[in-house]
Amino acid sequence: MQRGGGVLLHISSLPGPFGIGVLGEEAVAFAKQLKSQGMKYWQVLPLSYPGVGDSPYQSFSAFAGNWLFIDPRRLMKRGLLNADDVVKAEFNENKWRVNYDFLRIDREQLLRKAYANADKKLLAQVDEFLKTNKWADDVAMYQAAKDKFYQRAWWQWDDQDLIDYKPEAVAKLRKEDNYRFHGFVQYLFIEEWTEIRRQINECGIKIIGDMPMYVSGDSADVWAGRELFKMATEAQKKEVRKEWIKENPDKDPDKDYEDIVFACGAGVPPDYFSEDGQLWGNPIYDWKKHKATGYAWWMERLNENFKLYDILRIDHFRAFSSYWEVPAGAKTAKTGKWVDGPKMDFFKVFDKTFGDRSRLIAEDLGEITPDLGEFLDEVKLPRMKIMQFAFNPNDNSSYLPHNYEPNCVAYTGTHDNNTLLGWLWEANENERNECLKYCNFEGSNWGDGGVKSKSCRAIIRTLWMSGANTVIIPLQDMLGYGGDTRMNIPGTANGNWVVRFSKEDLESIDNDWYRELNRLYRR
Repeated sequence: MQRGGGVLLHISSLPGPFGIGVLGEEAVAFAKQLKSQGMKYWQVLPLSYPGVGDSPYQSFSAFAGNWLFIDPRRLMKRGLLNADDVVKAEFNENKWRVNYDFLRIDREQLLRKAYANADKKLLAQVDEFLKTNKWADDVAMYQAAKDKFYQRAWWQWDDQDLIDYKPEAVAKLRKEDNYRFHGFVQYLFIEEWTEIRRQINECGIKIIGDMPMYVSGDSADVWAGRELFKMATEAQKKEVRKEWIKENPDKDPDKDYEDIVFACGAGVPPDYFSEDGQLWGNPIYDWKKHKATGYAWWMERLNENFKLYDILRIDHFRAFSSYWEVPAGAKTAKTGKWVDGPKMDFFKVFDKTFGDRSRLIAEDLGEITPDLGEFLDEVKLPRMKIMQFAFNPNDNSSYLPHNYEPNCVAYTGTHDNNTLLGWLWEANENERNECLKYCNFEGSNWGDGGVKSKSCRAIIRTLWMSGANTVIIPLQDMLGYGGDTRMNIPGTANGNWVVRFSKEDLESIDNDWYRELNRLYRR
C-alpha cells in the first residue's frame, strides 16, 4: 500500500438528519475533508445489514448491503419519494446514537413506498439484477421467506421444503412481489454506493473495506449453501440433547429444548479482550467441500467485495491458517480447539482468480501460534499493528512503532479497542507512563481531551513518524473523545455499534494540523 494516513469511521457514524449515516452528501463532504487533511484512506466497517446485537459482523448475508444507508434525498431525486416522505424520514431524537429498533421499521416502510413508485424500466433492471446475481436471488428469496414466517430462523420455518431449499419451493418465492421488493432494495444499495464511492475516489480517497471471516448461521448463505458448512449430525444432536437434559432436570426438553443445527461454532480462545474467550457461534466452514469446488463461493464473495472497496481488510484472517472450533452446546469458548484452515492452498486459487494480493490486509490480532507466524510470512500481506497493545515496560513489543515494518497497517486502536483517551484513563499506570514517555509527552495534563488534546496528539504524531506504510486512526481519536464513544466492546451483547458524530464534531477538527502532519512525515 502507498504510504499514507487515514481515518476509521463507519458509514453509520456519519452526521445527518436520518438517525444514521447514509450514502449521501455527508459521506462526500467527509471524503473532501480527509483530502484537505492530506489523508489517502477512509476505512469503514462491513457495509452489511446489522444482525444480532446490531453488529455488521453478524448479518443475514455475506453479500447484501445495509439498506439503512440508502439516502432518502437521493430516492427523491430519482422520483421514488416526494419531499414530504423525506421530511418524515428525518429522525433527530439523538444525533449521537443510532436507534436501530426505530430505523428497522421506519426505513422499511419508506423503501416499500419507493418500491411502489418504481416504474417498469427500473423494475426490469431489478429483475435482470436478480437473474444475473445468485447471491441477490438467494437474499431476496430468504428475506421473503423470513417475512412469511415472522422473522424466525430458517430452520424454524413452517415449510420443510423451504427449510431444505427444495427447487420447487424456492421457485414459488420468486413469484411473490415481496421477493422483487427485496431485490429492489439490494439493487438500490449497489447503485447508490457505486455512485458515492465514485465521488469519494474522485476526491483522491481510497476506501478500505472490512470483510468478516464468518457468516451468521441464520443467513441466506447458510440456508442456500449448507453443504459448505459443518452441520450437526443426528448422533451429535442426540448427544447434546442428552447433556442438556442432565444439566436442566427441572425443564421439559419437549418444550424448552431446541435441537442444535451446527456441529460446532466459531470463536477465539481467552485473550486480551476476554478471559473466557469469545463464543461467536457462527457456523464453521467445511473447508474440504470448499476446496472441492475450487473455493467458488469464496471467490465470488471476494469479487463482490472488490466491487465495493479499493482495499479489503479480512477480519480474523488467522482462520485461513488455523481457527478456534468450539463444540455445539459449549457455554464458553474455553472448550474449543485449534483446527487447520486451508492455508496457502486457498491463496493459490486466489492468485489465479485475481492476479495478485495487493488489495488485501490481514487482520492478524490475537494469539499468534507458530503455524500462524509461518503462514503470515508466506502470504506476505500487510498485517495490523495496534499502539494500545505496545506499552508493557518490560517487553520490546512488535506493536511499538519503532518495530513496524513498512508492509503493515498501524492503528492507535480499532473499532474493538477503547478510544485513545479512554485507554489512557483506564490503562495501568506503568503502561500509561511508558506510553507517554515513548511519545515524548511532557506535563501532567495527559487526561485532557478534545481535538487539541496534547497527549492524544503526541501519540498520533508518534504513529505518523513510524515506518508503517499506512497509518489509521479512529475519528474518536481525532476528536480526543473518551470511552463513551467507543464503537464496540468485544464479548458484550448490547450497546455497541451505535456511536454517531455531528456536523459540529467534524467541523471542530484541526484540518491544518493533520495536513502538516501528513506533509512532515511524507504521507
